[in-house]
Amino acid sequence: MTRDTYVFLALVLLFAGINAVLLASGALEANWDTFGIIVAAGLTLALYSFLYKDNPLFKAAENIYVGVAAAYVFGQYWYPTIYGEIYARLIALGGEEGESGDWWLLMPTLLGLLMLTRFSRRFGWLSRLSFAFFVGLGAGLTIPRTISSFILAQIEPSLRPLTWSMDGLNLLIILVGVVAVLVYFFFSVEHSGTVGKISRVGIWFLMVSFGASFGYTIMARLSLLIGRVSFLLGDWLQLM
Repeated sequence: MTRDTYVFLALVLLFAGINAVLLASGALEANWDTFGIIVAAGLTLALYSFLYKDNPLFKAAENIYVGVAAAYVFGQYWYPTIYGEIYARLIALGGEEGESGDWWLLMPTLLGLLMLTRFSRRFGWLSRLSFAFFVGLGAGLTIPRTISSFILAQIEPSLRPLTWSMDGLNLLIILVGVVAVLVYFFFSVEHSGTVGKISRVGIWFLMVSFGASFGYTIMARLSLLIGRVSFLLGDWLQLM
């Protein structure tokens, strides 16, 4: 066996020994909740073992995570949508006595089933009907919201009147940033002279924006790390 094999066997034995000590000392009670905590701690450490190198423990935890996530997503689609919206309303629970089921659900159900014809070479062309409908519907619903949220909402602050206050200073910075970034992406004119200087200001605004986005991403990932460390030290090892 290689050195890595000994290292991971030692880690598994250490993990089992720690759990045995915690159970024997009464820090963890012998119940199903404790079993869930131990499994969650083991999977967490197995995933973090990738920081050392790729290994069977990480692959096992990764496959378990992907499988559980896929099963969870399927359950979320099955009960609220397939069972609740189609089977219950259309077939099993059509309504009270004298009332018919929601037969209009046959149309979206048919469109959904036509998507499955994508797996057939002979009838695969039928799936284009469903995809065309959903893409058209999605575009019709998304484009106005996107324009309203990301374009008009960005134009509005740059059109407000400037004032001698902090709000006016913020509006001035937004106006300068919008104009400078637009000039930077305007490639029909050579970026030299005044245009080049304005485009450099646009680059500064872009770098500040990218840096803020990257910092926000790092902060979010650190919060996840802090949450897992708190779980290991508190819920599992009972040190917090």
